[in-house]
Formats: sequence, C-alpha cells, structure tokens
Amino acid sequence: MAKNVTKVSGRMLFIWFMLAGLIFLFAPRKLTNKFQFGFVRIFRWPLSIGRNISLSTSRLVASEQHLPTNLISRERYSRLHNHLANITEWLKQERQKVERLSGLRDRPVWKGVDFVLADVIAASVNGFRSELVINRGQKDGLAKDQFVLANESIIGTISKVDTRTAQVRLITDPASRIAVKIAKLNMNRIMQGNGNSSAKVQLVSTKYKIKVGNVVYAQKKPGFLSIPVIVGTVAQRKSNDENPLVWDITVKPACDIESLTDVAIIVMNPR
Repeated sequence: MAKNVTKVSGRMLFIWFMLAGLIFLFAPRKLTNKFQFGFVRIFRWPLSIGRNISLSTSRLVASEQHLPTNLISRERYSRLHNHLANITEWLKQERQKVERLSGLRDRPVWKGVDFVLADVIAASVNGFRSELVINRGQKDGLAKDQFVLANESIIGTISKVDTRTAQVRLITDPASRIAVKIAKLNMNRIMQGNGNSSAKVQLVSTKYKIKVGNVVYAQKKPGFLSIPVIVGTVAQRKSNDENPLVWDITVKPACDIESLTDVAIIVMNPR
C-alpha cells in the first residue's frame, strides 16, 4: 500500500517562518536569551573552531604585512655586533691615551717637546735582562737613548730602534746607567739596574743624610731631557761592606713596571 506523502508548498513554508520570526520578535527577552544560550552551548565546539581559524588567518596576514624586507642572517648580525663592540672599546682606549697625552702637553716644562705613545707588545722585567718591546719605531720619530715615560716617571731609555718597533732598556736592567740626583742634594751620581726590579746608586758619601723614601730624579741630558724627572724612591740605604764611609742605596721604580701596557717616548726638538 502506498504511503501518503504530504507536500508543503513554498508559500506555506514562508508563512510559517514569518510567523516564527514574529513570535521570537515579540517574545519576552528572558525566553529569547535562554534560547540563544542554549544554541551556543549546543554548537560551542564548531563555533570555537571557526573563530580560531579566523584569528590565525588574521594574525598571519598581519605578520606578513610587517615583515622587514632587509633581514640579515644571525651570523652576519653577530659579526656586526662584535665589530661595533670592538670599535667602541678601541675608541675608548684612544680617548684615554689622548687625555693622558694632553695632560703632559699642558705643563709649561714640556713646551716644544713631542710625546709618542706606544703600546707594550712584549716585556721581560725580571731576571738578568729587563726590557720592553713597543710598537713604535723610526717612522714615528724614535731614536736610541730617548727617555721613556710611564705614569709621568722615567722607566728607561730606547736601546734599539727598528722601522716600526723599538726596545726599551728599563732602569732595572744591569746594562742601564743614567745620571741621577737624590732629593735636594746637589750632587750627580750614576744609577745602575740591579736586575731584580730595582736599581742601585753607589759612591754616595755617608755625610749626606739619605733617607728611605727620598725621591730620585733622572738628571737633565741635552737633546734628550730638558728637566729632571722622577725615576723612583730610595727603598733602602746601608753602609758599604768594604767601605763604611759610603752608602749602598737601593732605588725602587716610581711606577709598577710589570703592569705597564703603554708608554710615552720623549722626543726633544721634533722635526
């Protein structure tokens, strides 16, 4: 037996939907709110999937719009960063050198004198030989026997000069001999290196009241040093074992030579 099939016309469906819309339109707000919340609870999962897809798409589009067009590799960035750090530190060191040099030039006693700043590239300050190797030479105006300053005190003289490097014989080297005077005493003596981070002055009569702590000055030397400059202080004085009428005087350098990283060479009558 054939089943009866009820056909609903399109006009009737339109009327039903219109009536349902009018009912929802004029229904109390509490009833419509409950219907909306129920709809959300039933279809919460598919709605959340659609919202996440929409947000992901919008973020991707925004990030693509703001991507820089001049990206560099991490390796190149690291190299540029290190280069900048090196330049900053080098400029700082050069500025400090200029400040020290400017302080020396500002003193009236150094008028007409040039100072050549040099870095210490090798050092031997203990044992039989005491010398430094610096990164300045003939091209920078250096010459043998020029005096070398550090912390505004004489630490030695130039003993050998090459085109771009030079050797500094320290005042503690046994081969070092320079004319000195002690404190305010009106006498000149020769100071010789001991080879053990100190120097010695001999043949000073015990009639002179030498005290520990007295300042020792390098004497003027025409063409190389125009004024006396400190080289150290008296660290010890005792009577000579063979001749009690003279002092054996030990001189300690005026600065810590072992920790030096740069020096200044005095150039008299610069070209």
